[in-house]
Amino acid sequence: MGKIIAKSSRWRKVWLFLGICTNIFILGLFKYSEFFILEAQVFLSSFGISLRLDTFLPEALLELPFPIGLSFYVFQAIAYLAEIASKRQRPESFFKVLLYLSFFPTILAGPIMRPWQFFPQIRSLLAGQKIIALPGKPTRIQDESPLWDQEKEIIHGENSQNTLPIQGVAEQIPKALAFIVSGLFKKVVLASFLSEHVVRDVFQGPEAYSSLAVLTAVYGYAVQIFCDFSGYTDLALGLALLLGFSLPQNFNAPYLACNLQDFWRRWHITLSTWLRDYVYIPLGGSRQGNRYVNLALTMILGGLWHGAHARFLVWGALHGFGLICVHGVHQCKSRFFPKDQKNGSSQKSWLGGFLGWLVTFHFVSLAWVFFRAEDMDKALEILHRLFVWNQPGQGFLLLALPAIGCGLLLQIMGRFIFTWFVHAQARLPVIFQALTTALLTSMIFRMGPDGVLPFIYFQF
Repeated sequence: MGKIIAKSSRWRKVWLFLGICTNIFILGLFKYSEFFILEAQVFLSSFGISLRLDTFLPEALLELPFPIGLSFYVFQAIAYLAEIASKRQRPESFFKVLLYLSFFPTILAGPIMRPWQFFPQIRSLLAGQKIIALPGKPTRIQDESPLWDQEKEIIHGENSQNTLPIQGVAEQIPKALAFIVSGLFKKVVLASFLSEHVVRDVFQGPEAYSSLAVLTAVYGYAVQIFCDFSGYTDLALGLALLLGFSLPQNFNAPYLACNLQDFWRRWHITLSTWLRDYVYIPLGGSRQGNRYVNLALTMILGGLWHGAHARFLVWGALHGFGLICVHGVHQCKSRFFPKDQKNGSSQKSWLGGFLGWLVTFHFVSLAWVFFRAEDMDKALEILHRLFVWNQPGQGFLLLALPAIGCGLLLQIMGRFIFTWFVHAQARLPVIFQALTTALLTSMIFRMGPDGVLPFIYFQF
């Protein structure tokens, strides 16, 4: 399909549309078919038509197993076709495209790689060259009008991908091992502990727990999902480095954000920039006065990507509403206080920054309630126990507090600890680096619970 799009000039957009629809159809068939079948039965029953679709639909269609990582490589496939259509990417061979879509460190839960981040690395490695840095976003191959203009004022701000300097596999062993140890610690020690001892039981039956226990579980899940997802990303980054590849960073201390726009610059960066480039800007971006509508639609679609449930719809809508509010505040400030904007209102008081962080962290944490809850009723019960304080019920495990504190402390100290560990490892011979990593890994699994749960984003 990529080669057809590249060779076509008149029908390029049509072929791109067909390619995107094919990918979305495959994703919908595996991910949303059960939802649509059930909704169709409910719709027909409202007209008095009792029809069970499973009587004439093939059983294989009703029980389709969901391929692990399907959502992520569908995103990468769409990005590949879109970049070819906009003439920023040349079509690659079938082997290279297959490798791009099935690169095993990223296939399960990202990071979502763009073609211009992956194919130059493949070409360099096949040519026996060392990769100096993660490739940057290319300009167009030909000077023709693109499918959409690249905007500076976009859903989450400037497109700034963090890069990892690569000088060869041997030189990257300390950094790769540091990523692996970091990922295991986040997942096995923090995320698994919080899930098993703090979050799971409260979210399954919030009516049995006190308001304080519910609040602790809400904070616990905010830390759990960060440690779980960023832990997987760290493992993927480490494994890729050992193979000689550089992956884009996916997290940058998201719970230090002082507004929701800043949060989405720091959280799941590869997804937020994908939504910006392939959903928000094609919808029109901030042009024609439709910024707020486009923001809402983009975030709602981002929520529904996680699953066809009302709770994901609410989660996406909340973030869309929050981003609209942030943009509205920025517009009001630039309109009524132009001097502050011109002089760089970055000289904010520490109190304003602290209040912005406090509001953002709690907004994100409360939105996670809908993301994690098993259904809307349980989500609303959790919110009821939070806002109608002093509800009676069971308490919480005191060990939850240091675990939550440790997860939040990683936002501040994580990069410093990581850099220190890399420098300390680099002074050792490779054999001692491996022994140190093995010892730390053994300690991590000893500290964690007996059974480690699957990564949260594997289900998406």
